Amino acid sequence: MSKLLITLLVALLGFNASAQTQEEKGLAIALEADRRDSGWGDFQAQMSMLLRNRHGEESLRQMRVKSLETVDDGDKSLIVFDEPKDVKGTALLTFSHKVKDDDQWLYLPALKRVKRIASRNKSGPFMGSEFAFEDLASQEVEKYTYKYIRDDELDGKPVFVNERYPVSKYSGYTRQLVWVDQAEYIPLKVEYYDRKNALLKTLIFKGYRQYLDKYWRADEMFMENHQTGKSTLLTWKDYTFRTGLKDSDFTRNSLKRTR
Repeated sequence: MSKLLITLLVALLGFNASAQTQEEKGLAIALEADRRDSGWGDFQAQMSMLLRNRHGEESLRQMRVKSLETVDDGDKSLIVFDEPKDVKGTALLTFSHKVKDDDQWLYLPALKRVKRIASRNKSGPFMGSEFAFEDLASQEVEKYTYKYIRDDELDGKPVFVNERYPVSKYSGYTRQLVWVDQAEYIPLKVEYYDRKNALLKTLIFKGYRQYLDKYWRADEMFMENHQTGKSTLLTWKDYTFRTGLKDSDFTRNSLKRTR
């Protein structure tokens, strides 16, 4: 959504309007969060993925991440596995979209082939983690409808509790509850409810840092699956922004070139 349109919608909806419905306020919160996180351009970062099963056994993976902001559509991202050896070179390319299902391709070096992830399979786990393929796409405003639930407090911080409902019929979730920091409009916690409307997972964001004096990114994202007892911890580091990435860095051919 364009910055101008977002600004106009936020102004029209107005956070303090007494006649504002829960749906209007929920949308206004989402639009303001999107407005504050627009304009970063591109970034590259290092990421580790710690998998833990219900018995406490752990395995660690190392990845590189690239992302490109797209003005008129969703963002593009590329995740490449570097370690361990059995997954080295595996890569996920995602083209997020605002009003249609995302496009995703997985490169499997052992097979030397690119596999398209079908829309109906987006709810499946990504590389054995507790993050689904749909969780790894950019969370565009248009992907959901919204409902403001209440003001609350989380870890001593005032938050909005916002409920959002996926538009895509292929989503693995009926709804998500998002705790949004009232000062910075960044997510602190997300609860995911499955297709039977039972609590499936909880995502916690920790260690937020500000980049370019404006954009907040969490050092840690901890996803716990309440139904399986498994969890995944993503740890981010070495963020660099505006590195000159372009569309040609995010193609299906670029998947095979990853090293």
